Amino acid sequence: MDKLVVTGGKPLSGEIAVSGAKNSALPLIAATLLAPGTHVLTNVPKLRDIETFKKLLRSMGCKTPACADETAEIDATELTSIEAPYEMVKTMRASVLVLGPLVARMGRAKVSLPGGCAIGARPIDIHLKGLEAMGAEITLEHGFVYANAKRLVGAEIQLDFPTVTGTENLMMAGALADGRTILHNSAKEPEIVDLANALRGMGAKITGDGTDTITVDGVRDLKPMRHRVMHDRIEMGTFLCAAVMAGGDVKVTGGDLSHLEAIAIKLRAAGATLKVEEGGAVRVKADPARLMSVDVKTLPYPGFATDMQAQFMGVMCLAKGASVISETVFENRFQHVPELHRMGADIRIEGSSAIVHGGNRLSGAHVMATDLRASASLVLAGLAAEGETHVHRVYHLDRGYDRIEEKLGKLGANIRREKDDIL
Repeated sequence: MDKLVVTGGKPLSGEIAVSGAKNSALPLIAATLLAPGTHVLTNVPKLRDIETFKKLLRSMGCKTPACADETAEIDATELTSIEAPYEMVKTMRASVLVLGPLVARMGRAKVSLPGGCAIGARPIDIHLKGLEAMGAEITLEHGFVYANAKRLVGAEIQLDFPTVTGTENLMMAGALADGRTILHNSAKEPEIVDLANALRGMGAKITGDGTDTITVDGVRDLKPMRHRVMHDRIEMGTFLCAAVMAGGDVKVTGGDLSHLEAIAIKLRAAGATLKVEEGGAVRVKADPARLMSVDVKTLPYPGFATDMQAQFMGVMCLAKGASVISETVFENRFQHVPELHRMGADIRIEGSSAIVHGGNRLSGAHVMATDLRASASLVLAGLAAEGETHVHRVYHLDRGYDRIEEKLGKLGANIRREKDDIL
């Protein structure tokens, strides 16, 4: 097991590139199950979750030959299994994304109930109700979802919540269903649009992606895709927060600030300067000593992303005044707060909100990562702290950030990876 050791107090400067999006690559890999043949994905980030998902597909009979960096080939010609077993699924919630494609193509699926980050209950009831509306017979036994349908039939489905993975699962299922599927209250995230673009490239008929109503007209067969994974907007937002907390002058390339409008508004209100340059690069400058507190509330896209809540809380720890950070998406997403306390942060939890009294100097400490985005917030806090911060259990971080210590190191951050003797 590894840890990251961060020595704070060094301003960042230079250029940092955004990798492909984990939250887009995973559903795209799942979508390869819809069509026999060899699929090619480019701009794929090098992440633990990506390798876990490829391993899951290999257990189903897919072939994933070694490829050049940032390229993944998946041959889904012959599927020998329709099971996603517990030992393959327990660490990664996104594994539930194989459910829709398997039922749509094979007529049946056996998928372990998913795991992943411990940030509260994230039930898949919406996925299952949607598949039942499309004619699938669903049973839950011994921790597995069993789904059977000779052929899915299009349906009009009202989602109780604009769930991203639920929208993706049902959109993929509808692509091979008989007739029209209409998803009301669907998620609007850019990753939904990226998946829809890839599915259209495979021959699917999809409209309305990026809005709250998606229409899918099913087809008999799909062809393999060749698709470039979109940029990771959460990684981009993390880099912006890193530059704001450490201070300096950083150019973030390869992203699209329009996908982070809610975050950009709040960073500017806090005192950071964000300027979009030619080619879409974003130049960010900030003086941590001049940051001012602002309130935020997490909401589904295009609102303030829950995946940026922990990183922005780190910014608010430095800002003068008191800020209120309200979490409306997940009920257990303040696990980073006790670790920030260890670094000198003044944060009080009241129900689903955190009240941050900023302006205090953070100090390095041994801290424990509890989930993916909490890990990032602790690394960022380490950049701004006095002395050394040891971030333990960074396997969480490796699930969603591609070589973050190397990227930040090129900006001048004093950060290194070491073997960890604390389990």
